[in-house]
Amino acid sequence: MRTYRYFLLLFWVGQPYPTFSTPLSKRTSGFPAKKRALELSGNSRHELNRSKRSWMWNQFFLLEEYTGSGNQYVGKLHSDQDKGDGSLKYILSGDGAGDLFIINENTGDIQATRRLDREEKPTYILRAQAVNKKTGIPVEPESEFVIKIHDINDNEPIFTKEVYTATVPEMSDVGTVVVQVTATDADDPTYGNSAKVVYSILQGQPYFSVESETGIIKTALFNMDRENKEQYQVVIQAKDMAGQMGGLSGTTTVNITLTDVNDNPPRFPQSTYQFTTPESSPPGTSIGRIKATDADVGENAAIQYSITEGEGLDMFDVITDQDTQEGIITVKKLLDFEKKKVYTLKVEASNPHVEPRFLYLGPFKDSATVRIMVEDVDEPPVFSKLAYTLQIREDAQINTAIGSVTAQDPDAARNPVRYSVDRHTDLDRIFNIHSGNGSVFTSKLLDRETLLWHNITVIATETNNPKQSSRVPLYIKVLDVNDNAPEFAEFYETFVCEKAKADQLIQTLRAVDKDDPQSGHQFSFYLAPEAASGSNFTIHDNKDNTAGILTRKNGYNRHEMSTYLLPVVISDNDHPVQSSTGTVTVRVCACDHHGNMQSCHAEALVHPTGLSTGALVAILLCIVILLVTVALFAALRRQRKKEPLIISKEDIRDNVVSYNDEGGGEEDTQAFDIGTLRNPEAIEDSKLRRDIVPEALFLPRRTPAARDNTDVRDFINQRLKENDTDPTAPPYDSLATYAYEGAGSVADSLSSLESVTTDGDQDYDYLSDWGPRFKKLADLYGGADSDKDS
Repeated sequence: MRTYRYFLLLFWVGQPYPTFSTPLSKRTSGFPAKKRALELSGNSRHELNRSKRSWMWNQFFLLEEYTGSGNQYVGKLHSDQDKGDGSLKYILSGDGAGDLFIINENTGDIQATRRLDREEKPTYILRAQAVNKKTGIPVEPESEFVIKIHDINDNEPIFTKEVYTATVPEMSDVGTVVVQVTATDADDPTYGNSAKVVYSILQGQPYFSVESETGIIKTALFNMDRENKEQYQVVIQAKDMAGQMGGLSGTTTVNITLTDVNDNPPRFPQSTYQFTTPESSPPGTSIGRIKATDADVGENAAIQYSITEGEGLDMFDVITDQDTQEGIITVKKLLDFEKKKVYTLKVEASNPHVEPRFLYLGPFKDSATVRIMVEDVDEPPVFSKLAYTLQIREDAQINTAIGSVTAQDPDAARNPVRYSVDRHTDLDRIFNIHSGNGSVFTSKLLDRETLLWHNITVIATETNNPKQSSRVPLYIKVLDVNDNAPEFAEFYETFVCEKAKADQLIQTLRAVDKDDPQSGHQFSFYLAPEAASGSNFTIHDNKDNTAGILTRKNGYNRHEMSTYLLPVVISDNDHPVQSSTGTVTVRVCACDHHGNMQSCHAEALVHPTGLSTGALVAILLCIVILLVTVALFAALRRQRKKEPLIISKEDIRDNVVSYNDEGGGEEDTQAFDIGTLRNPEAIEDSKLRRDIVPEALFLPRRTPAARDNTDVRDFINQRLKENDTDPTAPPYDSLATYAYEGAGSVADSLSSLESVTTDGDQDYDYLSDWGPRFKKLADLYGGADSDKDS
């Protein structure tokens, strides 16, 4: 039940002095000197005498959340200038004037039109004034007063969050702070206990507690284990009025999660594991997985696996899968079923991150036994060596044994092995191998100077299972045998001056040998026996695999002997001794006083002023280009100077020759018989040309048959047939295509070439029948005949 208190205030304002200097916002004692004042009273409407004590005359209180019917009465405004005759009216201005607060202008009663809420606005500042109705002139100075809204407990505490989320490590000590909750109350904290909040826990005991004044939540139970329960929901209540009966309250929920600490060691679910793996498993092969469980989470559940003891410490390894926290057992070295079939290991799982305060719980590790059984597989043969190196002399005969390779089946069955040579490494089939015992022998002759090393591959295959095979490299070195004679390092051709002195060095000789003796090369030089006696030169062996050619006499005459050929024998000191004879050409030349060659009787050895081969070729090429240019220029000039055949239109004879006939004319009886180019079918059938329309139809004059030429005729007939059957050819005969002037012409051919096909003279009398246009031509040829007859 709410209790409302009403206050009665008198608001006195003294008669204003001319300066209106009386402040209304300060405290005052009693009333002004004159008894004229503005009175503001409450519901009692009794006049109060405040002259004997000091009081705040410019403010009063109004209760919030008024629930009565109608307007709430605030107070009364009255001026001592009011005679009650209605000549004055009261005016109210300021916060909410005219809307929230209204005044009766005649009586000065002030009322609130609606319920007020202190939480919305705690104070209102208003101004009151009395004015003359008629003149509108104020009879009192404007007075300011404050209305304070009196608070009641109408707001419950509200938490800053609807739901709180907090974490606390598991196994925490009692009293460990978890989180602090806060609730606020909108009521006036300066008035009573309406805004005094007290916290209490409604749900979450006995695990947690809350401090009533601060709202701090703490742990209340010892050794709370996350593995038993991880999530807790705590309900906290905030109540005002200091928690007394009748106070308003609000609640919030706090979700508390216990975070993990490393308080649990890893544990293997079983004490023994068993795996199998074939002996052919290469290093790094996974054999199996083991996993220890840890009730913790995150890095507290991280597990590290290791092999602590057992028979296979050096044969196996264990690694940790960081994603699944499993231990993967892998092969570390190659296994051999024939040597060991079973391995026993002890694998340990431990936590890398350990909290010292939980060591009292025991060691944070566990171990298990792993038994690994090796399975036998059919393995390929194994050679006794990773690589073989053999040697053989290059003079070895075919089928000479070089050595042998050995391989055997590592399995218990000891299957027989068959050997072969990989022919991709011995394309020339120089070597072969015995398939049963692995002996390697030659199948062709060898030459160290051609190839020193032969690198081949030998294959060993199980006889019972050809899929099981292995390979081994075989390196064969060919040993040197002295089978090559030494020879000159280069071709030697030197000269000797005519005025040379005896024992003069004219050339130094060097030799090479393809062989490679162990003690090195030792060459000997000397003249061939047939040239040693009476030779004009001597050979001096320098004993360092070189020799010098020395003159044997003073002076040489190139006119007597221009060239000397010296046969020099070169031999080595190896076994067997090899030798060869090389010829040195010595020319006799004229030299200056310094010994420089100037000229020789034969072709000079040096051409200091001569032209090189490239220069001679360039000169010849320029000459050829010049000649071709001159020939082309002369041909062009000859063509330009050639006069046209037709000089005058009246020269009918010249017009007849203007067919550009390149033949020898009528007098050329040795020319090609052009009559063979005529189409015999056209002559016999008298076919007319279809590409022109003749003015008159004349029967063609038959000419004597030309001498038969089968090759040309067959060629022309073949071309004619091809063009007649060609669907893309024009629908007429093309004279240019057949090189045929046409037998169907009404005038026949006017060319004199036809005359060569007749045995006798031509008869030109028919020209007179052609009309006046051919009269001159008829007279010309007709006259020629008459002249000949005469």
